[in-house]
Amino acid sequence: MRPYILAECNWAYIKDSKFSLAVLPWGATEAHNYHLPYATDVFEADLIAAESARIAWEKGAKVIVLPTIPFGVNTGQSDILLDINLNPSTQLAILRDVIEVLDLQGIYKLLILNSHGGNDFRPMIRELGLKFPNMFICMSNWYQSLDKKKFFEHSGDHADEMETSLMLHLKPELVLPKEKWGDGKEKKNKIKAFTEGWAWAERKWSKISADTGVGNPVASTKEKGEAYFKAVTQKAGDLMFEIAKADINDLYE
Repeated sequence: MRPYILAECNWAYIKDSKFSLAVLPWGATEAHNYHLPYATDVFEADLIAAESARIAWEKGAKVIVLPTIPFGVNTGQSDILLDINLNPSTQLAILRDVIEVLDLQGIYKLLILNSHGGNDFRPMIRELGLKFPNMFICMSNWYQSLDKKKFFEHSGDHADEMETSLMLHLKPELVLPKEKWGDGKEKKNKIKAFTEGWAWAERKWSKISADTGVGNPVASTKEKGEAYFKAVTQKAGDLMFEIAKADINDLYE
């Protein structure tokens, strides 16, 4: 039993325990190019959260990792078989229920560790922050915590070199042989403002990618994935430690 992983703990241990920070990993269930499993975001969320929490725990932070939510916002992928969608309003309802329990039980800090680009928790945190004024609610996109150019040759944001390398390190038995990999070529929006980033529209995934990937995984290796995993979890573990130890009434200087 890892004492910072709720799913592995029992009541004999939990009933006398005190925690200062709950971590809610949040993934998605969706196609990841031809070669990665549908639960790629879930595996990443599980394993990054667990290793980060271990680092924080061993530094003295009383962190508890909640079970990963396996479904995310996939509204742009409704025609891709078994890409499961949770609407943002559903996510809000789930978050509200989780936060209500934490608030009632005196765990006043929650970190949502997000593993899926389609999830946007910021509006929800703003709304729930008003409803639960005792709570400190925050989120982190672990995949934005580091400069990926320092680890990988090719850019991308879905089943790309980063995710493929991570999965070669974390779950190699679930990655198809390299000859099965798609090239992850993305078709760009013809309206220039969207490609420049100052205007936004949801991408229709089946229209922008033949293999559902965005980013060429060709240069992926297990070694790159291991190095990135260690760096990400160290950074996320330090974040968990800082939040757990922080006085939420004295955050600014």
